[in-house]
Amino acid sequence: MGQAILQFGTSRFLQAHVDLFVSEALASGEVGQALGGIILVQTTSSPASALRVAALAGGEGYPVQIRGLMHGERIDTTVTCRAVREALKADADWPRLLDAMAGEVRVIVSNTADRGYQLDPQDDTELVGDPRRAPRSFPAKLLVLLHHRWVRLPDAELSIFPCELIERNGDTLRDLVADLAREWALPEDFIAWLREHCVWANSLVDRIVSEALYPVGAVAEPYALWAIEKQDRLLLPCRHDAIVLTDDLERHERLKLFLLNAGHTYLAERWKNDGRDAEETVAQAMNDPGLRAELEAMWTDEVLPVFDALGQHNEALVYLVNLRERLLNPFLAHRLADIAQNHAQKKQRRLGPVVALADAQLPGLAQSRLRAALA
Repeated sequence: MGQAILQFGTSRFLQAHVDLFVSEALASGEVGQALGGIILVQTTSSPASALRVAALAGGEGYPVQIRGLMHGERIDTTVTCRAVREALKADADWPRLLDAMAGEVRVIVSNTADRGYQLDPQDDTELVGDPRRAPRSFPAKLLVLLHHRWVRLPDAELSIFPCELIERNGDTLRDLVADLAREWALPEDFIAWLREHCVWANSLVDRIVSEALYPVGAVAEPYALWAIEKQDRLLLPCRHDAIVLTDDLERHERLKLFLLNAGHTYLAERWKNDGRDAEETVAQAMNDPGLRAELEAMWTDEVLPVFDALGQHNEALVYLVNLRERLLNPFLAHRLADIAQNHAQKKQRRLGPVVALADAQLPGLAQSRLRAALA
């Protein structure tokens, strides 16, 4: 069993989510539970990311601390993740990445943060076929690697799983890469191949990973979900209880976006506007009676009516029961200052959709807290 999974990104989230799922599937010993190990790729110049890659290159694995409450039960355990078999730097190890794409890779996973899909004007079509130089942007890196695959292994199956928190992330990344291929005047046969032969998965990830461990590792809550939209020829990196295949990904996305993400962003808004303690965590905010009451009112008066209109009332109530337990987790140092990074953009992504949907479904719904935050 080789390194069948190529992963762009070294984030603590991936360490405690996809990588851990693959590790647990590999450790089960059951045939077919996982495709193989992971080749992890550092795509940025971040010093912290470089330290993680250096630590992972030793092959010792890394700790993931699972801490929190689930159905009232206290969970506090540490597991060792051993899925990452190679850790590379894109710039220094580009020839190895090209070789992997021409051989063992069957799945690509990415989590490249808020700016990961931005293009770089210094990337151009001369990079295609040049084994010495890696493109600067993630979309261009992916395009060059896919072109290499098309030339050398066009019939082999390949599924691509973006994990960025972008609506219909698979479709979005596919269109971005295809448009860049057309801009670079690459062959139409290749563009058709990357659109139609490659399987681009739309998916939703949901797990609070609050802290990074040094030099590599993470602290995460017990709850985890990877909801993936069903489609033909989809090749999963592994089988796992937290992976859910669904015909209605939007239902899962709404629950997370309108309840968890909107809740986090509302707390961050209050943290910024009220001048609250710089080190305040989500759990501390949830234990402030006045702020908790405002958050509950936001959910009850401004969000749950939207779920009622969509026929998801019971689902939303069940999700909220679990969500309260997650946000009250006393073990996670999930700082509101961290959630408040890129706050203006997050407000538009996380609060704007529920307001727009309310305008369409429930004209006249006040949503005073959400609208004030967006104003």
